[in-house]
Amino acid sequence: MATATFSKDILDFFKKLEKNNDRDWFNAHKKEFKANERKAKEAYNLIYESLNKHDVVDGFKLFRIYRDVRFSKNKLPYKTHFGGSFHRKKPELRGGYYVHIQPNDQSFIATGFWEPNKEDLLRIRREFEQDDQEIRAIINDKAFKSVWGDFVGDELKTAPRDFDKTHPAIDLIKKKQYIFTKHYSDKEVVSDGFIDNVNASFKAIRPFFDYMSDVLTTNLNGESVI
Repeated sequence: MATATFSKDILDFFKKLEKNNDRDWFNAHKKEFKANERKAKEAYNLIYESLNKHDVVDGFKLFRIYRDVRFSKNKLPYKTHFGGSFHRKKPELRGGYYVHIQPNDQSFIATGFWEPNKEDLLRIRREFEQDDQEIRAIINDKAFKSVWGDFVGDELKTAPRDFDKTHPAIDLIKKKQYIFTKHYSDKEVVSDGFIDNVNASFKAIRPFFDYMSDVLTTNLNGESVI
């Protein structure tokens, strides 16, 4: 059982930051931020350790609090959340995990394929074009769906180039991302069972990851490309 948690102090700090998102306020409360960042790192590290009991995750990254405002209309300098990503061991394992902690019931976890490169995206689409039965069996499984629901993410309005817009799998082929998300309330985030729930949810994604890893490490004839 997990013991570390994302404490209420973390959410309370971000609530205050939402109302005081400027450098003067943040610098005056830097010590408080650093204390909460340390607590968050402990919780993220526990997720990392939990994942490695059933997967091979070669590292995780806790994203910086500072926003890149160079090309954004939103010039607020600080993020009002913690975000951490966990990377599976490549090249044989594909996919990744993400944990987003934000107050006012805005926390969520996500998993899947955020920005597959053009080669991977084409390979996935060709697989679905050839045979979509296996992927549909995975994502429509009752137990799987009870945890993750349906795909979210960007998709094309019509078929990509060189694909038939009337193909039975066009709903899958036109997607640009293959992502699943699960949302949590503040009460759930600070509960003792939160990290165990996150880990169990990530464990439930494995049939999808196993399938996609197999697709992305073989050609259409099933021959290894790694």
